[in-house]
Amino acid sequence: MLAAALEHVVKGIVDHPDDVRITSSTSPRGDVLEVHVHPDDRGRVIGRGGRTAKALRTLISALADGRRVRVDVADD
Repeated sequence: MLAAALEHVVKGIVDHPDDVRITSSTSPRGDVLEVHVHPDDRGRVIGRGGRTAKALRTLISALADGRRVRVDVADD
């Protein structure tokens, strides 16, 4: 559910929504959601000073209901 919610929000931000891909993995420190976007859209997802990425992380942690989930923007 978290990956689907993150994908929905990110698709609304970017210019190339067809290129949005969320990968999920588990680490010893919790779940990791990795956001893959078109190279031209990386700045939009990160935002000025990281504000958009921070807002995405806040949203996902609120939806995670106490679980540890990390959101990373991939460097594809």
